[in-house]
Amino acid sequence: MRRSRTMTTAAVAVAAVSVLATACTGQAESGANDDPNARTTITFWHGWSAPAEVKAVQDNVDRFEKTHPNITVEVVGNINDDKLNQALRAGGSRSPDVVSSFTTANVGKFCSSGAFADLSPFIEKSKLDLEKTFPKVLLDYTQFEGKRCALPLLADAYGLYYNKDAFEEAGITAPPKTMSELASVAKKLTVTKGDGYQRLGFMPTFHGYETVADHYLSSWDHTYFAADGTSNIAKDPAFAEMFTYQKKLVEDLGGYEKLERYRGTFGDEWGAKHPFHTGQVAMQLDGEWRLGMATDAKVPFEIGVAPMPVADDEADSYGKGFLSGTIMGIAPTSRKQNAAWELVKFMTSDTEAVVDFANGIRNVPSTFDALESPDLTFDPRFKTFLDIARHPKSNTPDGAVNGATYQQTIQDFGFQYEKGAVKDLKAGLEKTAAQIDTDIAKAK
Repeated sequence: MRRSRTMTTAAVAVAAVSVLATACTGQAESGANDDPNARTTITFWHGWSAPAEVKAVQDNVDRFEKTHPNITVEVVGNINDDKLNQALRAGGSRSPDVVSSFTTANVGKFCSSGAFADLSPFIEKSKLDLEKTFPKVLLDYTQFEGKRCALPLLADAYGLYYNKDAFEEAGITAPPKTMSELASVAKKLTVTKGDGYQRLGFMPTFHGYETVADHYLSSWDHTYFAADGTSNIAKDPAFAEMFTYQKKLVEDLGGYEKLERYRGTFGDEWGAKHPFHTGQVAMQLDGEWRLGMATDAKVPFEIGVAPMPVADDEADSYGKGFLSGTIMGIAPTSRKQNAAWELVKFMTSDTEAVVDFANGIRNVPSTFDALESPDLTFDPRFKTFLDIARHPKSNTPDGAVNGATYQQTIQDFGFQYEKGAVKDLKAGLEKTAAQIDTDIAKAK
């Protein structure tokens, strides 16, 4: 889906959704009495903006209209959560019927506030078997506390990209499978130059592209919240282990200041001058889209793809990874919710539709049948991401009533800890956990 999952972006989205919630609460069933067989027009808002992606969306909608000739779909692209918020607040004939978002971290807010309509009545009426259709992690991040307000529309799986030429030069024969191996390989691949680098094995800082806290944490078995709903980050040892590991890797690869100076030389994350493309870094934690982007950039080396390494004492879970993706639902302000459901159901659960859309925008299919489809036309290396999506221990952050706020709080702590502004890890995690609990209590 070619978008950054930085926590700053997610936090902005939370602010937008918090206002949206006030406008939408209690309207989830306002338009569920329309006749889905009647001739009608519905509006679908999505976030894709690149020409190839916009075309893939329209192609999928065209297929829907052929199977549902009574429903015409007006498609509006390049819609972020802020624009969606404004439209749903305003309501009226110009607001959308079908909505989508790239911000899976906000599903807790979407569902608990009524910002997206409850899909349960539609699912039951259609007899759609969710557990047989979608992988568990994708089902988890499209509901909150038993309320399902969205379905997954393709997925993002994160793995480890590596420069095979650099590996061969350094005498490394296989990608690392554990975090200690990652550290060792990163040091072997690093070539210094003056007070900087000719090549860095791996960019470990939290400001590095995609090396954010929740992506790192996917390599550990971890639990964000305790059974009573309070933050678990100061009690679950996985969090302290991750932060300790990341900070040591920063120190071993040259220190925070040196790494940050080098990071300042990197090109744009979404452009041809990405540091992995240019050979400035030899390994990169990233989503499935990077393979296509690196290929399009015509990198001068052979690209390897593997799952992200896992915690040393969890080697048997190797193959898992971080998952997220686009979510799709129905606007609670829509007066055509039954017709809107037909589009949601088609785009999220029809195997041919999911496969064709995945092929079109080079994302991971979001249903079991589509993941196994022989019609997928990906580069053979893409299978790594399909396997990550199917892995039973792949994971994503828990939902929260205030959306991505707790993730931003954890990330902010990481920024302070990695540069040495916070000296006591235990005390810092306890303070961060208390802040998370306070923020959630205020949001309820």
